Amino acid sequence: MPQLALKIDVDTYRGTCEGVPRLVETLKRHDVQATFFFTLGPDHTGRAIRRVFRPGFLGKVSRTSVLEHYGLKTLLYGTLLPGPDIGRNCAQILRSVRDAGFEVGIHCYDHIRWQDYVAGKDAEWTRREMQRAVDRFIEIFGIAPKAHAAAGWQMNRHALRLMQLLGFDYSSDTRGTHPFIPTWNAEIVDCPQLPTTLPTLDEIINREGITVENVAQHLLGLTANPPAMGHVFTLHAELEGGKWMPVFEQLIIGWKDQNYKLVSLRQYLENLKGTLPRNELVIGTVDGRSGTLAMQGK
Repeated sequence: MPQLALKIDVDTYRGTCEGVPRLVETLKRHDVQATFFFTLGPDHTGRAIRRVFRPGFLGKVSRTSVLEHYGLKTLLYGTLLPGPDIGRNCAQILRSVRDAGFEVGIHCYDHIRWQDYVAGKDAEWTRREMQRAVDRFIEIFGIAPKAHAAAGWQMNRHALRLMQLLGFDYSSDTRGTHPFIPTWNAEIVDCPQLPTTLPTLDEIINREGITVENVAQHLLGLTANPPAMGHVFTLHAELEGGKWMPVFEQLIIGWKDQNYKLVSLRQYLENLKGTLPRNELVIGTVDGRSGTLAMQGK
């Protein structure tokens, strides 16, 4: 049976409070697994306004109705409104996900800070930001984290090394086609990368004739012929846990009909056969997403 791992990125306070409980209920009702990656510090979503001059950013915002999905308060956090501390205010929600039987991991401490700056920062800045997330995870869950998924698929060499040094069992920081052991300028990092292999809903809706009404059919067309190592699909608590929940349920039903086993990333890794190949981690672009991001290279 081919595997399809569900990776849930939780970026905001609203996504944590509203989207996460809805996703937990939906996953349990369909009897499928997933991994939740949490933002653990302040919600500073409003500071994303700095991206306005990034190529493709305004197009993405207009296509996905950001105000509708995130709400006005979220878009003001960190600017006109103070950003609520997600880990402190929502600790019980986060623990309830673990208690419901789902794997949990680190997305970041401050989503906007990591996504917008990590690519150009030094080792000390990177270590400090990662340690904040690790410390908060331990504060909430009582154990050290073992899984990581970088905010916005943004990484640097120092962050990649930290995946190994901090003892993560795996990380999902990249876009690509199959799991691999990453290298950076020929330096091997002994921490498996489980890249996102499918486009996200916000990358393809309202592009090239794809709409909310037919996007599930489009994605199911991409997964009709399972690759040997299966797929990883990234969804967002703010989107699939909100107004796009009906699309997500269509995908769950469709993937089951295609005979996929819907699993957490940990289950996905544990069920892989053979030795993972080594691939260079490179910086590139993905259609429908602004800016550059970490990708699986040759």
